[in-house]
Amino acid sequence: MTKLTGIVAAVTIGLIVSMPLAAQAPPRPVAPKPEAKADVDDRALKNAGADGEWITYGLTQAEARYSPLTDINAGNVGRLAQVWDFDLGPGGGNQEATPIVWNGTIYAITNWSVVFAIDARTGKEKWRHDPKVDQVAVRPEICCGVVNRGLAIYQGRIIAPVIDGRLRSLDSETGALAWESRVAFPLEDRHTITMAPRIAKGKVIVGVSGGDRPSRGFFDAYDAATGRRAWRFYTVPGDPSKPFESAALKKAAETWDNEWWTRGGGGAVWDGMAYDPELELVYVGTGNAEPWTFHLRSSKDKDNLYVASILAVDVDTGDLKWHFQVVPGDNWDYDSVQHLLLADLTIDGRPRKVVMQANKNGFYYVIDRVTGQFISAEAFAQVTWAKGIDRKTGRPIVNDEAFYGTEPILITPGAGGAHNWSPMSFNPVTGLTYIPTSTFSSFSYAAEAAFNPQPGRMTGTVRPAPTPTRLSPPAIGPPPVEEGGRGALVAWDPVRQQMRWRMPGGGGIGGGTVTTAGNLVFQSLGNGRLVAYNADKGEKLFETDTGLRSGMGPPITYRAGGRQYVSVMGGVGSLNGTAVPGVAATPFSPKLLTFALP
Repeated sequence: MTKLTGIVAAVTIGLIVSMPLAAQAPPRPVAPKPEAKADVDDRALKNAGADGEWITYGLTQAEARYSPLTDINAGNVGRLAQVWDFDLGPGGGNQEATPIVWNGTIYAITNWSVVFAIDARTGKEKWRHDPKVDQVAVRPEICCGVVNRGLAIYQGRIIAPVIDGRLRSLDSETGALAWESRVAFPLEDRHTITMAPRIAKGKVIVGVSGGDRPSRGFFDAYDAATGRRAWRFYTVPGDPSKPFESAALKKAAETWDNEWWTRGGGGAVWDGMAYDPELELVYVGTGNAEPWTFHLRSSKDKDNLYVASILAVDVDTGDLKWHFQVVPGDNWDYDSVQHLLLADLTIDGRPRKVVMQANKNGFYYVIDRVTGQFISAEAFAQVTWAKGIDRKTGRPIVNDEAFYGTEPILITPGAGGAHNWSPMSFNPVTGLTYIPTSTFSSFSYAAEAAFNPQPGRMTGTVRPAPTPTRLSPPAIGPPPVEEGGRGALVAWDPVRQQMRWRMPGGGGIGGGTVTTAGNLVFQSLGNGRLVAYNADKGEKLFETDTGLRSGMGPPITYRAGGRQYVSVMGGVGSLNGTAVPGVAATPFSPKLLTFALP
């Protein structure tokens, strides 16, 4: 600036400042900036679902998958139509993830752990993050299936599990990497991550897959801000010649024998989880014992804690507060990692805080979530392995024939279970739980004579599909459906422990449910269909073929821009444009589909 220019500028500014107020131009009205959306914190998670967003895997920390939205309801759901779809890119596995929705954005993750941020109203991509998994190296170590069930969000960060054992924190606005922690090592310890992490009191809680490998299960807590591990809980005891990690594991070791630690023990944590912020307890379901057959790891009278159990641990310390073992000495691959659901129920005239599970073994359990006390259990599907559940202890009354040896026998439910990973939901208005059920799932069990692990053969402890030569035990529970295959949606009354209604279709593996205050329950089916029923009576009100054919995840519902939507992921597709072994060819790539009223 020249000296003369500076003088002129100064004079001009002085004239403007000294000008009478009446002669000055009126100030321009400034449009108020939109108020920034507060980051998801503990308070938001405690009240999740109230504002129409979906900020944690089960919609709420109680994992109820119950939405208070009513714009789409039993009276108008028949008019639902697809409004947009988003191409997820190359597939190669089922899309089992539950998307989350916050601040007008859908965050979704594919089976190979690629994360997307998508405009919740238009389906337009905002960013994507690819962790670059070495698929060739990792695929052989994955149990069971190339899948990923979801994400978490907290304090402006997306917490993304990577199937190869990493845990990543991404900026929610840009997808930039904030931190990375190593949870497991697939090539070394044969663990992978396929579950959706949960947030509990500023910690990321996540477990590992690997139940059909000679592995030792565990779940971890990581500081959400830094990624530092806060604590680890092993679900089965390790080598007794070394110090036990806790008093709980020392106690558990008394329930094992036959050098179990040399064969892993099992107890993988790959799905069910919930959190009670009032009690500050994290609830976790644990996987099957490993090897499958008891005589290759322990004796018949040993319970093998803490496999096939529901655990309650202190969120601050990871200390065990109580446990309930659903299947002591598990002999049938009866994981107890299915959906855990918290509710407050009135049972026998008394208010009870409960945790509920439609278990793989065919029984629906109601447990006091404060103390771990058994309340009730009844069969929601056909069962032959047990005669029932002891009403005082909660222990199964096992049929002696079900303790198989080398002679094959057909047992129901089988290894796939009456209810597997497909999420159920609970509607507090109807008082019903909606369970995606395999109403008749059986498996021919026969043990190998010796421990001889082999890839793809359940570590070699069970012969693959032998022809049964022994008579099956007598069956209890509801008979299989006669139409729509062997799957059904079961509406279950957890207070009376009885089925209210049942509609054919779907099953315990594939798809899932969400229920709403609009008297609806949505179900995605493994064959690519999306269905809606009225929640109280089970009348089908809506059905559409998404065209995705298979590989369906569970549906969600949310509100964005004043409009309610329903979204679901699905499709197997191909891996990098090549055919996937064992998967039928399809022209449809995996997609995220979104529906709304016209």
